[in-house]
Amino acid sequence: MVADSPPDFRLRLRRDSNAVIGWFRDMWMRRWFRWLGYLALAGLLGILLIWLIFARNLPSVDQLRDYEPPLPTMVRDAEGKPVHTYARERRVQLEYSEYPQLLVRAYLAAEDRTFFEHGGIDYPGIASAILTNLSNGGRPVGASTITQQVAKNLLLTNELSYTRKIREVILARRIEGALSKEQILELYLNEIPLGRRSFGVQAASRAYFDKDVDQLKLHEMAFLAILPKAPETYGRARNADKAIARRNFVLGEMYRNGWITAAQRDAAQAMPLGLTNSGNTAIAQVGGYYMEEVRRQLIAEFGETAADGPHSVYAGGLWVRTAYDGKMQAAAANALRRGLMRYDAGKGWSGPIATIEADDQWQSRLASSFIGIDYDNWRIAAVLSKSGGEAQIGFANGDTGRLPASAATLGYRKTGGSAFSAMRPGDLIAVKATGNGVYALRNIPEVSGGFVAESPHSGRIYAMQGGFDVRLSPFNRATQAERQPGSTIKPFVYATALDNGMTPATMIVDGPFCVYQGASLGNKCFRNFGGGGGSGEHTMRWGLEQSRNLMTVRTASQVGMEPIVDTIKTMGIGTHEPYLSTALGAGSTTVEKMTNAFAMLANHGRELKPRVIDYAQDRRGKVVFPAKWKPCEGCNKKDWDGRPMPRFAKSGKQLMDPMTAYQVVHMLEGVVQRGTAVRLRDLGMPLFGKTGTTSGPKDAWFVGGTPDVVAGVYIGFDQPRNMGGYVQGGSMAAPIFKQFFEESLADRQPVPFTAPKGVRMVRIDRQSGRRVYGSWPGSDPKAAIIWEAFKPESEPRRTIREEEIKPVKTPKRQDVPVQQGNGRRSDSDFLEDRGGII
Repeated sequence: MVADSPPDFRLRLRRDSNAVIGWFRDMWMRRWFRWLGYLALAGLLGILLIWLIFARNLPSVDQLRDYEPPLPTMVRDAEGKPVHTYARERRVQLEYSEYPQLLVRAYLAAEDRTFFEHGGIDYPGIASAILTNLSNGGRPVGASTITQQVAKNLLLTNELSYTRKIREVILARRIEGALSKEQILELYLNEIPLGRRSFGVQAASRAYFDKDVDQLKLHEMAFLAILPKAPETYGRARNADKAIARRNFVLGEMYRNGWITAAQRDAAQAMPLGLTNSGNTAIAQVGGYYMEEVRRQLIAEFGETAADGPHSVYAGGLWVRTAYDGKMQAAAANALRRGLMRYDAGKGWSGPIATIEADDQWQSRLASSFIGIDYDNWRIAAVLSKSGGEAQIGFANGDTGRLPASAATLGYRKTGGSAFSAMRPGDLIAVKATGNGVYALRNIPEVSGGFVAESPHSGRIYAMQGGFDVRLSPFNRATQAERQPGSTIKPFVYATALDNGMTPATMIVDGPFCVYQGASLGNKCFRNFGGGGGSGEHTMRWGLEQSRNLMTVRTASQVGMEPIVDTIKTMGIGTHEPYLSTALGAGSTTVEKMTNAFAMLANHGRELKPRVIDYAQDRRGKVVFPAKWKPCEGCNKKDWDGRPMPRFAKSGKQLMDPMTAYQVVHMLEGVVQRGTAVRLRDLGMPLFGKTGTTSGPKDAWFVGGTPDVVAGVYIGFDQPRNMGGYVQGGSMAAPIFKQFFEESLADRQPVPFTAPKGVRMVRIDRQSGRRVYGSWPGSDPKAAIIWEAFKPESEPRRTIREEEIKPVKTPKRQDVPVQQGNGRRSDSDFLEDRGGII
């Protein structure tokens, strides 16, 4: 066969074209053909017009490639374990490969069986939806593919209209061209809203079953797959029958598509829903006041919502490393609460915690109050009604119970009557179960307080308790309550005196001291706690150990108040007026500031900045707080390279002479051994500290600790008032401190306080302050001979022999059984033993 030549080919093409044109002219003469033409042209113009109208101002699909969903902030403790989250929505982002394939197929069976086959639009489904919409009045329903749902959830709104549907279709086509099928599914599975404030399948898996997605069983996967249609319906226990029917339909579809066997389908369909109400227990949600303080600081730094920036607390997906120590926090909370309970015991019922309307909406009102308690199985209940000799009470989860009058016999401290008679419907009260739906009334102490435990090496705060329970009162008394520190300020008065020529052995008169304030005010005369005109001349050490006010103001008068308030300000306690009363604690400060100041004493006077946050990372792991954070280079090397081990250099300014700081700490050890905090001596570890009791007394304090942990505590009413004449720092605050150490630190190896370079340890008679030869300090804390710390060339020159030492007279209130003293000796002891010059 011979191929056509080029002229023949052109001839045939012209002949065929003429034939087609002729055929079209003949057909156009027919009316029905012209109408089809007009309809086709109108359809094309309509499509073009729709595209021009609805495609304008659509979001860019390109942003999906770099899409960052709003994620909660995760908080880790000192060991790196996740312990808390800040979230208004449950969200966990996973990669597509981390989702089990059977779970993916469950969603395909429920939502989009042909997902991997279509180009983003299910045309048969659209046609079916149009017919359905015409029959039900035009309300848009169905026909959305997974790609369309991604477009709606991430780029559009939930508006029910054909306009949104058209925009959704346009976007779906664009998404299919920009992303792979796996990328689209990853977006869908991470973002789909599934009820219980859960967005994404992993978050929903935790919310409904308290499991991760790789732990789900087949019937649980099928249940999660039905939630996109109606999460608020299928996720409620009262609609269990509807949920099971829909779940079993999905299992049937999975079998029809060959994704599971008949045996798997039947076994899964026979299972109950198995939903849990426990929420997400993978994150303990611990910390109370501590985590609330972390949240406040993060919001101050990064903002609260996505509108505040990319690292916001509730959307930025931060990972926050804290100094939180769970054991110490539990001990701090227990110790403070029990201390408040001890003070409050026997004082009667303080009244309702709050009130709500006791109508048919009481449950939602109680739940939305967010008032709760975590103490000894107590619960917050609403009084619903009273009849006869009992009250009906209800709880936030809908449970109800009975409160007999016999279980609410506490006296109401405001009226003197019984608590039961004072209760009214709508009162929120604390109760504890006694069995069979019967509860007994419990009382929240009216008195409150604050507690902080800190590292004196770094300023890291291990534990913080700002009241009885943060859900009862979010006001953090550890950081926000400005209180008078009382005698806990005295160490800084004496530190200033040490910097101005005095020594721990300086003799100071404990006697009447008055200041003339002018003709109108006359004399202002100071007195010791409990009254009394003084006891004669004593060493500075004795005055600090016994917390003698007269010796303190006499010292302050001699040194001058200006340098004292400068010391107080430098140590971060606060800006106080240069009045003599300031030397006795008349200014104001917080537990956190006071604890940090004592921690700096233990840190040889070097600056510390108290912190609850070590660092914060963004969702990609980059450290975004603090601004000047630097990694420890070489700390994570697999093998030793022969070079010196990385060490952190000392940070912080030198705020106080290190020898002065040590002298103060050494004297404050005597407060525990022989002074106002002697009840702590049987802890059997090196301890320093100072009690404090303000005028009234209105507040009771103790601040102190070991070389590794310093803690501070105060108790008092939020509106300061007299707590009773029996209240003292040693009797009310020190026991709280003691319980904390017993519960959290008793098993630690005792570590002695170390003296900085230059300190000279000299044997002195603690009554006269004179140097001693021929005898050694013993283990008895009340022994006359002690080791004292001096700066070079400041030790006592006059000496006495052992036979000249008079017995020390200790106030009767300090006569307690002696167990074990410190018995610690410094490097300078070694020199003295061998005749060295000290």
